[in-house]
Amino acid sequence: MPPTDLELLDAYSAAVTTAAARITPSVVNVEVYSAKGKQGGGSGFLFTPDGFILTNSHVVSAAASIEVTLADGTRCTASVAGNDPHTDLAVLRVSAPNQVPAQLGDSDSIQPGQLVIAVGNPLGFQATVTAGVVSALGRTMRARSGRLIDSVIQTDAALNPGNSGGPLVNSRGEVVGVNTAVILPAQGICFAIAINTAKFVAARLIRDGRIVRSYIGVAGQSAPVHRRLVRYHELDRESGVLVLSVEKESPAASAGLREGDVIVALDGAPVASVDDLHRLLTEERIGKESLLTVIRTTEKLALPIAPVAAT
Repeated sequence: MPPTDLELLDAYSAAVTTAAARITPSVVNVEVYSAKGKQGGGSGFLFTPDGFILTNSHVVSAAASIEVTLADGTRCTASVAGNDPHTDLAVLRVSAPNQVPAQLGDSDSIQPGQLVIAVGNPLGFQATVTAGVVSALGRTMRARSGRLIDSVIQTDAALNPGNSGGPLVNSRGEVVGVNTAVILPAQGICFAIAINTAKFVAARLIRDGRIVRSYIGVAGQSAPVHRRLVRYHELDRESGVLVLSVEKESPAASAGLREGDVIVALDGAPVASVDDLHRLLTEERIGKESLLTVIRTTEKLALPIAPVAAT
């Protein structure tokens, strides 16, 4: 006999309440102060038993001091262990014993339509619970730094100012995302940074205080490549990165890159836009020779280049 509507609603309610009960002890309220006083805040969550907290970079980036209120009401001063504006993630550290860390899930295992629950402190209302579904996966969102954030989760679980940095969890109470943005004035379009991205970023922030990326020293913009050149050189894309300037004594200058060149690939991976180039300039390329494929007038060139660490 199929379940009744009441039984289905009871099961849904049980899933939400169970997940909320599991994650709420790990959720914290973040208050940010400037030299002139309180300037804003958001949410966060403990993810280690020794006081490391995940939140959004934009919540804490301009803070002179930070205060965190734990789920049990304890207030304590937090320090910034690391900050990465390019993924809108930051790690805070508090000295508070016997805290309950959140259980981190696997954002690669979630599916559109799946139940998700958000817990945070919107507009200062402590431990507010909202529920919805995963609306879409694999979205990209531009961080305030200008770089694109990949593998963003879209959800219709209601988020408001103050939810930023709080956890998005599945029905088992496992964190699958870090709530980060709301599209205004639209309703039901909210975004979270995938927890698998956050795991990688958090580990590097705890170790180094920042994420190291590689750098070649060009200013450029996305630009189309003439179709005749695309066909003649058998390019994978019909656009690339037009080099507007080359910094002196940079890897690009040493490689012989010139203004007016169009970058179309790096080590064989297509470069159709500035965002593609940013994605490819990872820490792993620092100090290692790569091949930069460029179109110069009508000629295709392969220029050896050794990216350096971005400062």
